[in-house]
Amino acid sequence: MQLTRMLTKKLISFWMMSLSAMAFVFLLSAVVSFIQLTYRFQQQKVNELETMLVNHYQNHSEWALDSWLPPLLLAYNAVSFRLSEAGEPVFEYQGNLDSEQVLQYDKQLGSQGQLRMQLVLPRPFSQYRLSEAELLVLLIGLGAIAAFVRFGYRWFSTELEGVEALAQRSKLILDGRHEEAAKSPGNGKPRLINRALSRLLAELADAQKERARFDKFIRSNTFLDPQTRIGNRLFLKNRLDALSSERGMMAHGVIYLLEMEDLDLLEQELGSEPVLELLHATINGINLVLQTQANSIFARRSHNQLAIVVPQISLAEADSLADRLLKICLSQPLPPIETRDNFFHLGGAFFTEGDQIEQLLDEADMALRAAQLQGASNWFMYDKGAVDEEFAKGSVRWRSFLENALLGRRFVAFAQPVMEGDGLLHHREIFTRARDPQGNLVRASLFMPMATKCGLMPQIERQIVERTLFELMADDNPGVHHYSINLSLDSLQSRAFVRWLQTTLLEYRHLASRLIFELTEDTVIKHRQALEPKLDMLRKMGARLCVDHVGQQVVSTQYIKELKFDLIKLHRSVVRQIDLRPENQLFVRSLIGSLYRTEVQVCAEGVGSFEEWQTLQILGVSAAQGSYFGDPSET
Repeated sequence: MQLTRMLTKKLISFWMMSLSAMAFVFLLSAVVSFIQLTYRFQQQKVNELETMLVNHYQNHSEWALDSWLPPLLLAYNAVSFRLSEAGEPVFEYQGNLDSEQVLQYDKQLGSQGQLRMQLVLPRPFSQYRLSEAELLVLLIGLGAIAAFVRFGYRWFSTELEGVEALAQRSKLILDGRHEEAAKSPGNGKPRLINRALSRLLAELADAQKERARFDKFIRSNTFLDPQTRIGNRLFLKNRLDALSSERGMMAHGVIYLLEMEDLDLLEQELGSEPVLELLHATINGINLVLQTQANSIFARRSHNQLAIVVPQISLAEADSLADRLLKICLSQPLPPIETRDNFFHLGGAFFTEGDQIEQLLDEADMALRAAQLQGASNWFMYDKGAVDEEFAKGSVRWRSFLENALLGRRFVAFAQPVMEGDGLLHHREIFTRARDPQGNLVRASLFMPMATKCGLMPQIERQIVERTLFELMADDNPGVHHYSINLSLDSLQSRAFVRWLQTTLLEYRHLASRLIFELTEDTVIKHRQALEPKLDMLRKMGARLCVDHVGQQVVSTQYIKELKFDLIKLHRSVVRQIDLRPENQLFVRSLIGSLYRTEVQVCAEGVGSFEEWQTLQILGVSAAQGSYFGDPSET
């Protein structure tokens, strides 16, 4: 824009200089013409006087010049006059006019050259004085010229400001700030070009939304069941893989298999429409129940079988949830068939850390068969009797443990590196552990669900932010390490926490640019309207924003652009064994394609092998974290 302003000023200066040069040439020509005209007029009068003297000398023997020549010389404003014949003076005249600027004429008269005339006259323009009328006309002319120049300058400046506005809008487009360019059409000129830019920006915005819809369509056909619009078998496998590692399940929870008896026969008798209505009604009812269960998984495993996975739940809560699910199913209006009382069967298997996925699915299938053997719609829970001792703590004991950990500041920060493709450190993600009175570390997967139930998440995350700002960043060498911190929905909905975070970031603004705040995709999608002003505040404070667990659900990526996230992190269910899964590669390629022409960086979570990282780099992922780069370490 500086170059545009410079060119604009140069153009206006050139126009002013050209106009001034034309005016100067015009005035100079007028003055020269005036002087030349007066000289010619005086020369004409001298020639007339010369003619009269020659005619008088030829026609009269006596001069008798005193009678008529002095009045004529007086009319000529002559300074002096001398007429001589053969060197002898004939007539002399000395005027009363005294002038320093004179012009002397010395001429020989007659054909024989006996007469010689010496005439001294004032320069023709020296005695000319402008009259009031002439001065008025001159002033009016100069005023008109000045007014025209001023009008031309303002018109020219206005037109060029329109060009500059057009250039500024074009620069916004080149910088990728399309929304700002679309919202500020300005007074760009030529207006035709400005209107064309507005139309193209509107079409581009529509094309981007269409691209997001197309991207969602691709992912929907990859991971969603086309009839029920919930996850398919592949989706279930990916999500179970994400909840497990080579050593088995990484947390405790429960898996249910819900089977609808004789669904195929019912479809043959009544047609597909009543069956689809039954499926949709059942799925909607189950979804309402699962809304209270964080990170739950719901998928269609086969034509007549649904799978539900709920992590971080106790055995007693799993039994209660199974009973609620069965009641939801039995409340559906079934068509009049013989097996109405023996149509829904639910089998569940409670799992703990270290259980294998294959064994878990076999146990859930055995529980389902046990429920079917009971002869009526019922549920059955497969219980190995192995419940994690840590998880067996009651709510009161958990609250006491968490409050004491807060008072003793026993929440420990673990950092895991996030590496770029060239081997450089992108940032470190902060994870949280709690230290019990015996010095043992308690995993976040154990205490966070309880902390959420007890409403202690804002206090815990405040300690983590303080630890990162005042200890980790203070210990950095003139360093430039960046850190990412996960924020929960409870913290961002807490006015006290948001007010404290805003004040802290304002006070330590020089450190805010090195902070990245992460939110889960599920939280952003479900609470977008409430979170938008908080995210905008964090961005204005200088911090960057990241959305993680991307890929857990099939949603449009338009929210990433509209909320202006700087990074996204692919969920481990998408990353795991991606080198062997073309459908996951298609998902990542589609996601990155939907973010084309944006500055959003795509990172991956849970990278465990070189093959996974190599495949992700080929697909366009710029950074990754996981056991392949290093496990979280205490800081």
